[in-house]
Amino acid sequence: MGSGAKGRTIMEVGADGVALITIINPPVNSLSFDVLRNLKDSYEQALRRDDVKAIVITGEKGKFSGGFDIAAFGGTQRGLREGEEKPGYISIEIITDTFEAARKPSVAAIDGLALGGGLEVAMACHARISTPTAQLGLPELQLGIIPGFGGTQRLPRLVGLSKALEMMLTSKPVKGQEAYTLGLVDAIVSPDELVNTARQWALDILDHRRPWAASLYKTDKIEPLGEAREIFKFARAQVRKQAPNLKHPLLCIDIIEEGIVSGPRAGLWKEAEASRALQHSDTSKSLIHIFFAQRRTSKVPGVTDIGLVPRRVNKVAIVGGGLMGSGIATALILRNYPVILKEVNDKFLQAGIGRVRANLQSRVNKGKMSQEKFEKTISLLKGVLDYERFKDVDIVIEAVIENLSLKQQIFADLEKYCLPHCILASNTSTIDLNLIGEKTRSQNRIVGAHFFSPAHVMPLLEIVRTEQTSPQVIVDLLDVGKKINKTPVVVGNCAGFAVNRMFFPYPEAAVLLVEHGADPYRIDRASTKFGMPMGPFRLADLVGFGVAIASGMQYAEHFPERTYKSMLVPLMQEDKRAGETTRKGFYIYDKNRKASPDPELYKYIEKSRSVSGVTIDPKVVKLSDNEIVEMIFFPVVNEACRVLAEGIAVKAADLDIAAVMGMGFPPYRGGIMFWADSLGSTYIYSRLEEWSKMYGEFFKPCAYLAERASKGAPLSSPVEQATSRL
Repeated sequence: MGSGAKGRTIMEVGADGVALITIINPPVNSLSFDVLRNLKDSYEQALRRDDVKAIVITGEKGKFSGGFDIAAFGGTQRGLREGEEKPGYISIEIITDTFEAARKPSVAAIDGLALGGGLEVAMACHARISTPTAQLGLPELQLGIIPGFGGTQRLPRLVGLSKALEMMLTSKPVKGQEAYTLGLVDAIVSPDELVNTARQWALDILDHRRPWAASLYKTDKIEPLGEAREIFKFARAQVRKQAPNLKHPLLCIDIIEEGIVSGPRAGLWKEAEASRALQHSDTSKSLIHIFFAQRRTSKVPGVTDIGLVPRRVNKVAIVGGGLMGSGIATALILRNYPVILKEVNDKFLQAGIGRVRANLQSRVNKGKMSQEKFEKTISLLKGVLDYERFKDVDIVIEAVIENLSLKQQIFADLEKYCLPHCILASNTSTIDLNLIGEKTRSQNRIVGAHFFSPAHVMPLLEIVRTEQTSPQVIVDLLDVGKKINKTPVVVGNCAGFAVNRMFFPYPEAAVLLVEHGADPYRIDRASTKFGMPMGPFRLADLVGFGVAIASGMQYAEHFPERTYKSMLVPLMQEDKRAGETTRKGFYIYDKNRKASPDPELYKYIEKSRSVSGVTIDPKVVKLSDNEIVEMIFFPVVNEACRVLAEGIAVKAADLDIAAVMGMGFPPYRGGIMFWADSLGSTYIYSRLEEWSKMYGEFFKPCAYLAERASKGAPLSSPVEQATSRL
């Protein structure tokens, strides 16, 4: 929201005696304090005027309201007037005691979206009319807060406790059609009849032809108390299992329960107080940071601000139908891109197409896709064995094995067969793009499109540019990335790019600790307790030791002074232990791929310890969980600082998104750099400096970190240097 446009409402009174109040605050009509003040004034005016019989609220340009303006968070107290900052001012004084308690009936006319505060305003009206495709929901919990305008009290009374809890705890909206079935809205009409239907409905309420209902006091949807207690118990157990580090979902359940047990008014007061406190919590600050950072990854200075428009992409070709190629093909056809999949022989081609079919079939099995949609989607995929059909494609993505001469040959062929405007992208995760394109004259259209496995599920896309890649190519890829529901991050060309490079010290630090006496299973537990989806050893098993060794060698070659060299993984691999696929790695796996610790592991650790010439350090044996987390993540922070200082990343917030979406770093900690800044550069520097004296160069803080620490400056504030590698 621009600082100039504060948002407002307008009111028009028709000859029928209905006051139409429209919320205007582009792009999604969010509820800034100005909009809320205006809304209150319009309402009070409508209630005073004798020529107004009833009220309809709607939003401008086919959107009701996207909710409270979160840009106003944190600075919530700025620009508030006398009395406005007290808890419950909006939810109780305005929404409940002015809107809902009004002597004139009001109807919400909902199109586009009614989310968060937008839905809360609509629920306080005496009826809701919606279009079939409008999105209605309360997504506050994903921002670390709770619905604060009465949503915890009204939603359960309109749709029942089970559904209300599900909607709030998952932050997932429902479409108008489902909202009608649930009882959240009273009628479904087409967008062009919306406002007129709502006007008539409001007059019908006045003439007692329709019920005049205050949602806050509805009781017919609320389950009986005994059953309600069971529902709360189940919901709390789910939250504790899925999000053990988060307090706000439990608080939300407490507040809903308060309303059921002590009445809605008591619930509203409890909501108002909690809502206020949560806005200033670390969790909320972190999640709101991630929310904005995710939307800003597609802003790249010198690329997206020079007036370039994305070109239309009509067809995409993929070379290689393995795990990655088939996953990328799946992601593309799911968003209606026609795809040509090339393989070297028919056997490989059929296997590749089979993988795509299986990916789609699993969606059908989960009820996410109809059989008809399945047929339509798979028909967008064509398999080929040569480059003949590449003549009219707009983008080619190469996804073959990591073999340089093979890739160079493919790119030389692509240059021959593809049109001059066609983008030539590689999904390599390790090979320098300049080398890949070395044998071509097409450097300006060569770019990395690094997907994460499985490509049709993982949300991140690293767009890797070399010094020659043209801005137009990046703009085009950003557009495709968005259209296939990926969050694109633009990075420079170096070993490991951003995600893999930042995280290469993560497994290495873990092995260093193990050789110095820490227990591997304890390290994994400390990581998952911190919020990672899995610890470094469980992750190594999942990825497979072949990949782990290959990438380890790559970092040893590029960053020899800070690689921790250990024989632990190679020793295990010699013994046919290669991770999950061999059912033995750091863990043993049963036929359902369930992992259990393996006592055999310790003999390999002893062997690798003697090869490294390391002795057990009693300090390492006694490390607390928190110290383990610091010792495996501070080296990641250190590497992230280098990535930033070298200009590989555009900004620190992009690395936060890369960590969260590429590695599963907990979003409620705000990403790697945001989390580091919550601990302070000085503290991180001093710990790394101390460990480097004890355990070697691996921990040595980089110049950027040292410089920030000496000033006590945040690691995330913009880099002053202009010598960007981009």
